[in-house]
Amino acid sequence: MASFDLLIIDPQNDFLDIEGAALPVAGADADMDRLAYWLTQHAADVESITVTLDSHASVGIERTTFWLQHNGEPIQAFTPILVEDVQAGRYAPRHAALKAEVITYLQALEAMGKHQLLAWPVHCVLGTWGHNIHGALAKAIAHWEMVTGRVCEKVLKGQNPTTEQYSAFRAEVPRADDPRTLLNQALLQRLANGRGTLLVTGEASSHCVAASMQDMALHLPRERLMQTVLLMDCMSPVAGFESMTDAMLEQTSACGVQCARIADWR
Repeated sequence: MASFDLLIIDPQNDFLDIEGAALPVAGADADMDRLAYWLTQHAADVESITVTLDSHASVGIERTTFWLQHNGEPIQAFTPILVEDVQAGRYAPRHAALKAEVITYLQALEAMGKHQLLAWPVHCVLGTWGHNIHGALAKAIAHWEMVTGRVCEKVLKGQNPTTEQYSAFRAEVPRADDPRTLLNQALLQRLANGRGTLLVTGEASSHCVAASMQDMALHLPRERLMQTVLLMDCMSPVAGFESMTDAMLEQTSACGVQCARIADWR
């Protein structure tokens, strides 16, 4: 009989395309409904569940509340911010004392060549409704815990407001003074030690799933990567960023990661 380990990345209300969500991803609610239904039907076949949770303060470097325009007005959501913008005074941190630290951060981020800092709407603030797990999926996880006697591992990420964190495993620019931002070796080891096929799902495929898979490709043994399956009907991209999902799929397929639909195991 097949067995599975399940990694669910950021299945939170604020990413669902439902009323009240701060950063809705088209298709996300249906993604998580499909996953919840499958998990309820196959609870006995699932060896472990790990859920990562985007967990932020209300003000952080990657959100609109952190920044002001040159005239003191708030910035718009999805504004890209480069180090030259801050140096020229086009944008500034709300708290002026952070300017030097912010410039250092942006210089480090841009030197990595991965992406620009983007000011997102405030989302997934720890302790709010938006931080909560999709309702049907939360019930399915509770059912799995009842059936198996095991506990779902929940991993908070993004708690340091001075660095972005898309990946489940590390911040974009790790900080030596905050272990929460460093590579999460314990989580990697947990996934590496799994006995079943590792199913990966979550929101959004273009950002947090993509960043997490890129780190897994770097740090998991190839044998485990070849046992890893991305559930393509249980994840969706942020509109306009579909190419980031495509780039992730190209990289991970080269490492042996497979793609499938959750329906393939019904």
